[in-house]
Amino acid sequence: MPALWIAHVTVTDDEAYGKYAKLAGPAIAKHGGAFIARGGRFVQLEGKERPRNVVARFPSVEAAETCYHSPEYQEALNHARGASERELLIVEITE
Repeated sequence: MPALWIAHVTVTDDEAYGKYAKLAGPAIAKHGGAFIARGGRFVQLEGKERPRNVVARFPSVEAAETCYHSPEYQEALNHARGASERELLIVEITE
């Protein structure tokens, strides 16, 4: 079943996070991920507000998790650490 990778982010260092974003996109695509929302308009109804919200669709939970642990994504993530506060989760789509 397909899955969504959902990230809620507060960027604290634009330059470093920009390096993350430049590398993360190709890593996500390599693992079958496609962005369906990336930093667009949102309405916070509950919980902690993060100004940047990203959703990518993957073929499966396993594909999304493999992407996260891949060397390409981990290289990107090195730039996000210390440059952002974020939550990231993967949820299976039950159609």
